[in-house]
Amino acid sequence: MSQTSLHITNGSNVTDVLKKLNFEGDMLTWHEMLCEGPTLKDFDTPNFFEIRQTFLENTYDVEYDVDRIKTEFNKLNDVSNYSQIILWFEYDLFCHINLIAAISLIKQKGIKLPLYLVCSGRIEGEKDLKGLAQLSEKQLLKEFENKIKLNVDDIATAQKAWRIYCEEDHNLLKELIVRPSSFKYLSNCLKAHLRRFPDTRSGLNTLEYNTLKLIKEYKIKSRHHLLGYCLHYQGYYGFGDLQLERMIDRLHLFYDETKETLTLNRNGHLALEHQKNFFKIIDTNFRFGGVNKADYQYNKTENKLIHTI
Repeated sequence: MSQTSLHITNGSNVTDVLKKLNFEGDMLTWHEMLCEGPTLKDFDTPNFFEIRQTFLENTYDVEYDVDRIKTEFNKLNDVSNYSQIILWFEYDLFCHINLIAAISLIKQKGIKLPLYLVCSGRIEGEKDLKGLAQLSEKQLLKEFENKIKLNVDDIATAQKAWRIYCEEDHNLLKELIVRPSSFKYLSNCLKAHLRRFPDTRSGLNTLEYNTLKLIKEYKIKSRHHLLGYCLHYQGYYGFGDLQLERMIDRLHLFYDETKETLTLNRNGHLALEHQKNFFKIIDTNFRFGGVNKADYQYNKTENKLIHTI
């Protein structure tokens, strides 16, 4: 473990783990959640912080600590003491949007240091995909030993993905889904992202649709109980409590709620059977980077986004 490493982690939990294991080098903790809300290609600008603060505080009623985020970003202003940068990010969409953003920020600052990626997901001997903070010390050290040095093409792929994400035509991401790279989970994450747009059949996106399936298939006692199922069965999204709670609340039109249970109502069954499109009923006015969710719908047959008419 080099004393000249700068470690960029996907959150405080991983930073704490690395410190506990006495990883040598400095830590930059990524506190942003760029998979939701408006984004700009250029970081570290007043406009960037302004739009992010407005979105997060209005949508989730949480404090957006600009100074805290700036302090972390500023660690990239002078990297003369480092010989390499190690990126610690996970297999899911939440982390991968932050990952391509972090790489883009590094290149925007003109940094030419070697970049290495430690990306957890499928772990030998484990059934479920694992986040970095979920790994044992032995597993984490093995992932570190097997870290991947990103090549020129990998970096270009990350930069292109970030540029497209910050623009309106997210169908352009499809080319990156089939492009070979060292990001072994990027393809699944980009597929999952396209399916975040409303399906042309039901008006619900894949995660919303699957949440209604959970209500149908399991004995769900409450919204909190449903949240636990969503956290476990969300696949490649990697969303946290706040994001999934917001989604569950938005879906209240599709289930009936008592003190003891959640059950699908008529709307819920119609949505699952693709018998009715609820696009105009549920709130789809939400931004993913440079595009408004309401402006496009996902067509499964054509496997692409189409303009909302």
